[in-house]
Amino acid sequence: MTPSSNTVQDNRVSLLGLGPMGLALGRALLKQGHRLTLWNRTPDKADELVAQGAQQARTVAEAATASTITIVCLNDYATMYRVLDRAAAELEGKVLVNLNSGTPAEARAALAWSAERGIDYLEGAIMVPPPLVGEPGAVILYSGDQDVFDRHRTTLAGLGDPRYLGADIGLAVLYNTALLEMMYATINGWLHATALLDSANVSAQKFAELALGWFMPTVVDYASLAEQAPDLDAADYPGDLGTLAMNLNALEHITRASEEQGVHSDHPRLMKELAERAVAEGHGSQNYFAIYELFKKAKPRS
Repeated sequence: MTPSSNTVQDNRVSLLGLGPMGLALGRALLKQGHRLTLWNRTPDKADELVAQGAQQARTVAEAATASTITIVCLNDYATMYRVLDRAAAELEGKVLVNLNSGTPAEARAALAWSAERGIDYLEGAIMVPPPLVGEPGAVILYSGDQDVFDRHRTTLAGLGDPRYLGADIGLAVLYNTALLEMMYATINGWLHATALLDSANVSAQKFAELALGWFMPTVVDYASLAEQAPDLDAADYPGDLGTLAMNLNALEHITRASEEQGVHSDHPRLMKELAERAVAEGHGSQNYFAIYELFKKAKPRS
């Protein structure tokens, strides 16, 4: 069956889970004109959306029966199984979109669970906070069967730009994990650097003028990082403009300065130790991006 001939016609969607993100999903679906059926363990959390026109199901099975696509936004996979076990028969032959977060292994297990019950399964990852769901610039990642994704693309687009990553069911949560790691690493770098300046009574606001107003967009701009992506794929790290060994000196200085200033030093020390290991493995004459070769390997167990 082609995607165009299999497009959902009745505009019905069921939503399980009404935490802050679930409520945001519900608002976006109603805004797009969907006939929305809700279920939540605590029924009164649905009051806002019911007042806007949603229907509230008394049971999970009732919610699953109401629509051809059910979106799940619960705490974790274990909670999802506990909830959906009550409605597996009603979900048979329908589409389940899971917007929990977790690991690729958990996504693969969820796909197997769904396949055993005749349920078409898509894994998703919401990449924006609740207030941005359904707004321009919102992105939600998806992986799984492309035909299932294509059939429901219009519905999913109402929640945010739907980025299909591939048939490997674990890709959505893996991308999500990788992007969140980037976020936390960037925030931690900024917080630790600000703590260094705080040790000399420099305010965060004053430091931000130079650090975020000039240094980050000029010296560590994302366009220049993107330009390095082909070199990462090719494992090509020319050291013409600076070597990893040279950068190790800077990391040693950051670690020592942190200790001298009485600032928490685990973060820079870890970066220094990673660079030391990369140099020991023969990457000292290459540029700093050669540390990528280290990250691609599991750390040896002691």
